[in-house]
Amino acid sequence: MADERRKSKRVPVLIELLWEGEAGKYEARTNDLSEGGCFVDTIGQASVGEHIIFKLKLPSGEWLNVEGDVTYVDPRVGFGIRFRSLSEADKAKMAPLIDPGSQSR
Repeated sequence: MADERRKSKRVPVLIELLWEGEAGKYEARTNDLSEGGCFVDTIGQASVGEHIIFKLKLPSGEWLNVEGDVTYVDPRVGFGIRFRSLSEADKAKMAPLIDPGSQSR
């Protein structure tokens, strides 16, 4: 199962995203997120191993550019992504979404 292969715990979070793959460009959303990847809830089609370029819309309104590889596909629902080399700055921007307690108040 995909859960057994994950290195980072995914947390439920809805984030708007735009993604582009071999089948075209799509608007979608995530329904979970971790430092290592996310699930893309979309009607767009992708294949396991496909390289995807996408943008996550952070709560601040800023768009975070991300790349990843499709690790599994759930037809008519979406697909799982493993991020490719996120910068430390990008990880820091995502941290409050993954662990709300990490946000300084």
